[in-house]
Amino acid sequence: MSSLVIEMPAEGIAPTYAERLAALRGEKMAQTQEKWAVIGAMDYDDWALILPPPDAREVIQTISASGVPIVDVKMKGFAAESNHPNGDFFGPVAFGRNFRRLLEMHPVYIDPNSSLAGGYMVNFGSYRKSGWNPDFDYSHLHAAQRLYKLHTGIGGAQHFCHDLQIGLDLGWRGLLDKIAYYRTVNTDAKAQEFYDGLTDVVLGMQSWIGRTADAAAARAETEADPFQAANLREIAAINRRLVTEPPQTFREACQWMLWYQSAARMYNGSGALGRLDVLLQPYYERETAAGTLTDEEAIFHIACLLVRATDYIQLGGPDETGRDVTTPLSYLILEAGHRLKIPANIGVCVGETTDEGLLRRGLEVMFEDKTGIPKFLGVDNTVEGFARNGYPLELSRQRAYAGCHWLALPGREYTFNDMVKINFAVVFDVALRDMLADSSVQPSVAELWRRFEFHLRRAIDTLAQGFDFHIRHMHDVAPELVLDLLCYGPIERARDASSGGVDYYNCCVDGAALANAADSFAACEQRIEREGRLTWAELLAHLDADWAGPEGERVRLMMRSVPRFGSGGSLSDDHAQRLADLFTRLVKERRTPDGHQMVPGLFSWAMTIMMGKDAGATPDGRHAGAPIAQGANPMPGFRKDGAPTALAAAVAAVQPGYGNTAPMQLDLDPGLTRDEGGLEKVAGLIRGHFALGGTQINLNVMDKEKVLEANRDPSKYPDLVVRVTGFSAYFASLSPEFRQMVVDRLIAEG
Repeated sequence: MSSLVIEMPAEGIAPTYAERLAALRGEKMAQTQEKWAVIGAMDYDDWALILPPPDAREVIQTISASGVPIVDVKMKGFAAESNHPNGDFFGPVAFGRNFRRLLEMHPVYIDPNSSLAGGYMVNFGSYRKSGWNPDFDYSHLHAAQRLYKLHTGIGGAQHFCHDLQIGLDLGWRGLLDKIAYYRTVNTDAKAQEFYDGLTDVVLGMQSWIGRTADAAAARAETEADPFQAANLREIAAINRRLVTEPPQTFREACQWMLWYQSAARMYNGSGALGRLDVLLQPYYERETAAGTLTDEEAIFHIACLLVRATDYIQLGGPDETGRDVTTPLSYLILEAGHRLKIPANIGVCVGETTDEGLLRRGLEVMFEDKTGIPKFLGVDNTVEGFARNGYPLELSRQRAYAGCHWLALPGREYTFNDMVKINFAVVFDVALRDMLADSSVQPSVAELWRRFEFHLRRAIDTLAQGFDFHIRHMHDVAPELVLDLLCYGPIERARDASSGGVDYYNCCVDGAALANAADSFAACEQRIEREGRLTWAELLAHLDADWAGPEGERVRLMMRSVPRFGSGGSLSDDHAQRLADLFTRLVKERRTPDGHQMVPGLFSWAMTIMMGKDAGATPDGRHAGAPIAQGANPMPGFRKDGAPTALAAAVAAVQPGYGNTAPMQLDLDPGLTRDEGGLEKVAGLIRGHFALGGTQINLNVMDKEKVLEANRDPSKYPDLVVRVTGFSAYFASLSPEFRQMVVDRLIAEG
């Protein structure tokens, strides 16, 4: 693949913001194509990683335990220092020291067309040799974890939200001063080790920023183009100040956030921009009032941030009093994403008091760009749902959209969001086999439900114990040092955010394969109990054979033809609601043994393929190893007409309702807006879903023929952006399996 070539003005002529953005977009495309060539498929968010220069990189190819090829790009000459016999490193001292060493040798990155400097080139986690310290044993949980194929979250990093306001207020020197002060308050040895780790992170950041400032100044001296030279000198001056001082201007605030977000991504994949319109509003108000910042300049600075930080952003929504915070700046952030036309994760709040114009503009952008950007957040339902956990509405309103499907209180809440998952298809299979192996009972759907509830409760209990185990020990395994800096409590208490450093611990548990389990219950009830066309023993034999042979295929199609979840008023719809209610009740009926609250949601993330491989054939007609349903969605093709209204009603009906979302994934044809009032109809669908109780909508606007052609030959459309699930990505960067998943969904939904 060849990189995109951008025509720039002749030397000495100042380029327009549009020309500079085109150049930035072209450079990003070239960097992305290089990653495709070196790393291969990337089935996750576009993290804006830049590969190190060829002479500074080392490409390591390995095979995972499951046989999947893994390509790691590392910094040549850097080797992490181990502090454990297994060759790995653990705890705050080792993490801080190694991360500082990596930052001190990290190559400088400056794009002279950008108003901001910096970008990260390696993942710190690639230097780890194991995910968990073997000194902390949880083998007593292994049997149940393996039986139910649980995604436990033990050893999982980040997935909670820091508060960038802390860093914008203090700057790097202010953070050092804060650490130094609390060293004198918490004087035990363990606290001092924690402060050592935090200090090393900040010193490493100051080195990285300072070296970048020096490089920009040196490059300005040899730059022939006067405009480029002036921009480089300004980048140098800004970053020299930011080594120690908090940002004072809109541009400096964007630059500070870019440094922090780059470090957070590099450290352990973390980082969220959260309520970016609120964070930048004071700078915007001050400078626009003074006449020192235009909207075009603000859009450009934001775009320079987004091209290097693809983190999650919430626009609009209530403040703690319930007042909507949407401002003209909210629109400018949306406009920056629109002009970039790259993967981004911008969420627009929709509720009774939110700005209707922002919803309208979000849809206009989406249909014009033919992407999945922005997404839509049912803020009223997530606020009220979180309050059902016993929290005041004033606190609930402060949560921010910060990940694929999740929200968190910035700097105050540790959540395990999107890490912990139960595959209902696996639990169903365990329950079915348990029932049929017991000769003392007469098999029935009622008995299967009883067994399913027993095994689901056991799976949830296993996760609850895992939550406690993680919280007790994560500080000494892989502490959240970068996020700790911008949380309320870790520095003050000398405790990592994962292990008592923040005020709120809400352990989020996501159910997956809802449609597969519901459709399976319905198929068994209809074909075995009501019609007698199959026995339980015959069903199990077909499942074990994965529907092999002509008779197996006949039975598979018979089971699959039972009206499915989402069809409306069907057995499957009843079972789906009953299953969602059961899951919610079991998660909420108890806390973890150590007293931490658990919060139910329905979301599979990009694990629909992986979790499908964990599950054998299911009675809904699904083959062994085939992908499971996407989150709370019905299976693709659940209705012949693919009615969006039926989908919206089905997903709304199974919401757990405690602030952890169950998103609706919806793919629409861009031709909808050709009809008069088409945009209003889509807006009505969004509002209607949220009025029924929906919490989030991951919406794609995709040209079917273009996507099909891109699937056949990804090189034809290297810049095609799709929303895979909670995240957006370049379609061409996805593996063939993931591209096919998007294509299958698009075809099935018409």
